[in-house]
Amino acid sequence: MVKKALLAGSTGLIGKQLLQLLLKNEMYSVVISLSRRATGIQHKKLKEVIIPFDNLNEVADKLIADDVFICLGSTMKKAGSKEIFERFDYTHPLQIATIALENGANQLSVITALGANSSSNFFYNRVKGDLELAIMDLQYNTINILRPSLLIGEREEIRTIENIAQKFYKSLGWIFVGPVKKYKAIDGETVAKAMQNIAQSNILGVNIFNSDQIAAKA
Repeated sequence: MVKKALLAGSTGLIGKQLLQLLLKNEMYSVVISLSRRATGIQHKKLKEVIIPFDNLNEVADKLIADDVFICLGSTMKKAGSKEIFERFDYTHPLQIATIALENGANQLSVITALGANSSSNFFYNRVKGDLELAIMDLQYNTINILRPSLLIGEREEIRTIENIAQKFYKSLGWIFVGPVKKYKAIDGETVAKAMQNIAQSNILGVNIFNSDQIAAKA
């Protein structure tokens, strides 16, 4: 069965890798890229919808797909405030998922974070957990929630603390085995591959994948 894919966040660390995979995947005849700026990619299967995410209702009729992939995410530093962070990591992903479902989508795959918990004392984890709960209430046939640990890969913006952490994980990653394996840093490309593979596995219901399980699916 040839399907249509909708990818939100196609210029980010995971999204840009996933976009390339979806464009090469014969399962998808059309790949809709929803982002705030152009990807710079020319491909016969690619349809770009470029708009500020605050105006999603204006393009709702263009967000028609079978499989939805949401790779949106920010940081408190980049967002600048809790309000803006929550908008990009909760409000926009949920609205995209809701619009796509109303347009007939069957499967949703979304990136949250290891430690996502709506009861967490940490704002970041709490917002991610709130998103998961809201997503689970949507009536998709399949919902895949991916919770990666620290993401490794080249980003456009400079994240000093994350760069330091990446060097640590790369040199001492071997210590993350057994019960702590899920805390091992993971490459953005690995998450993208796993996201695509999981979407093609024909599983139903709500499925949650922690970082070590994501690596195993890549």
